[in-house]
Amino acid sequence: MPANQTAEIDPANINSTDINPTDINPTDINPTDINPTDGAKSDALLSLVLTSLSDDKAEDVVPIDLRGRSSVADYMVVASGRSSRQVASMAEKLIERVKTQTGIRPRSEGMDAADWVLIDTGDVVVHVFRPEVRDFYQLEKLWLPQGEAVKRAMGSA
Repeated sequence: MPANQTAEIDPANINSTDINPTDINPTDINPTDINPTDGAKSDALLSLVLTSLSDDKAEDVVPIDLRGRSSVADYMVVASGRSSRQVASMAEKLIERVKTQTGIRPRSEGMDAADWVLIDTGDVVVHVFRPEVRDFYQLEKLWLPQGEAVKRAMGSA
């Protein structure tokens, strides 16, 4: 194929042996066609999550960068509410804001008891705890770099 010509690929008939990387011209890639898990989208989603939690008075909010460490999500956010009622309220509002502003329908677990609510937005996984439950499970200790986890445990972060 000539250098100035690009390959036309019919997604319905795609086969891994049909794609030759030299046939793809990077300038022909439309940014809206890129996988929705790209970095800019996950950064914007993280910002939305952090703003929502801040607006709802979440305590000890810790964003954790998972890029390159997990294929599950780009970020994890761990936060606390003072009571089960506040945890449930923050989680409900966060889910609604994500739906309204991005069109993403987050999945959630734990809303019934609201001791620990997990919200999965795809690129950002959010854990909202009551303080005692958070202290018991210590998710930050599992996911933060060792030095950062030690500083947080000692209260100097």
